[in-house]
Amino acid sequence: MDFGILSIVPPIVAIALALVTKEVITSLLVGIISGGLIFAGGNIVSALETVFQLMGSKLGDNALMIVFLALLGSLVMVMNMAGGSFAYGKWASTKIKSKTSAKLATTLLGLLIFIDDYFNCLTVGAVMKPIIDENKVSRAKLAHLIDSTAAPVCIIAPVSSWAASVVAVIGDTGVENPMNVFLNTIPMNAYVLLTLFTVFYFAFSKNEIGVMQKYEIEDTSRIIDKEDVGYKYSKDGRVFDLIVPIVCLIAVTVIMMLRTGGLFTGEVGVGEAFGSADVNLSLVIGSFVAILVAFIMYIPRKLLTFNEFMNAIVDGMKTMLSAIVILSLAWTIGGITSDNYLNTGSYIASLITNSTMPMWILPVIIFIVGAFLSFSTGTAWGTFGILIPIMVPILAHTNHMHYLNIVLAAIFSGSVFGDHCSPISDTTILSSAGAGCDHIAHVSSQLPYALSVGASSAVGFLVSGFLDKPLLTVPVGFVVLLIIITVMKRTTIKKYGHL
Repeated sequence: MDFGILSIVPPIVAIALALVTKEVITSLLVGIISGGLIFAGGNIVSALETVFQLMGSKLGDNALMIVFLALLGSLVMVMNMAGGSFAYGKWASTKIKSKTSAKLATTLLGLLIFIDDYFNCLTVGAVMKPIIDENKVSRAKLAHLIDSTAAPVCIIAPVSSWAASVVAVIGDTGVENPMNVFLNTIPMNAYVLLTLFTVFYFAFSKNEIGVMQKYEIEDTSRIIDKEDVGYKYSKDGRVFDLIVPIVCLIAVTVIMMLRTGGLFTGEVGVGEAFGSADVNLSLVIGSFVAILVAFIMYIPRKLLTFNEFMNAIVDGMKTMLSAIVILSLAWTIGGITSDNYLNTGSYIASLITNSTMPMWILPVIIFIVGAFLSFSTGTAWGTFGILIPIMVPILAHTNHMHYLNIVLAAIFSGSVFGDHCSPISDTTILSSAGAGCDHIAHVSSQLPYALSVGASSAVGFLVSGFLDKPLLTVPVGFVVLLIIITVMKRTTIKKYGHL
């Protein structure tokens, strides 16, 4: 069935309610049910059947991700109770003694973990929270740093799950040497490159923009979790009690990704192995091995008793419950807007293909459509999968393949914009969870940065398309971004004062 404009109702309802009510779970649920009602033609019983069957299906499809989240919560809790996190924070405080160095350390760690965005979000948060807290950086800022070095880094790293997926989709359209095409888009990927610039710029800047300034002055973004309730932890913990399990988590996960991707059979290369890897299974095995290593390290040294260790496992899982619920709902609303249900993405994409416009304006239009689509559905991968197969044949049929690189860059930029800042995006949710930050606080404080970069990117794509100079996209966007940041910083200081 063709639901037309009604297909965009569920994501709009969910996003609008989340921004108005500041409560994301109810907002997502209402959006999902509205989608079910549209799909079922107003029949309430059929709508509920559709919604909860879809939810069950999504939970089954993503069961390993849920297991990983639970295990990661357990790992973080046992490391905390063993005193490893606190020892690491105390050690780091002697090396990292300013907000700037704390923010830079977080950013650099985010850049290093480029293989997968889920892995990035949760690992960086677990490692950096003690250091961020010690240097009085808000949890909202930590969540922003994590989110800004997750998807934006993965989409320009040739060896990542994102890049491999994109290359596969490009290759399916018949384009020759899709990896080379992907590499050619990186210098034009305005949203990603400008986002990374803002991360470093504001690491050195004393003042922030928007409500982030308020959180940096007085941090109210931190969620109430086990770190705040004064649980007992060992005073004998050492830095390596945190480092060793984390290193094991990373190393085992990487090895398992290479294994599940087929590298060890000798049939594929490293890049292809990462692309075809079972990321969720690898993360589960990595976190499980890390917990086993922690058990072997902590119990014989009596940092924790056996019962305390087991209780920490359960308590750690509880800390991830909110993130698991929100993710489950986000997966469900993504399902209700998919091609099997309301077909939201194809409807939005069809608005472009049925219009008449000059080709030079296509990059900025594609960027805006990709941004809206990914923001509405909360998925960059879904946006790639919809727009690339549509746009590449259009360029081929109209003899405009010389626009291929900049159009693909516009798709990637727009897709990452939505994945970066949508309240229903899985990486946005995981960044909040990894940072221990209130989800709405993260969304609202990150939005001014995302919108600033998004507006600058749009101008870059517009000017470079008009001049037919694709490599001008980022330089033009950079100039516009500096102007926007200067104006917004002045406005922010007037509203919230200096830090």
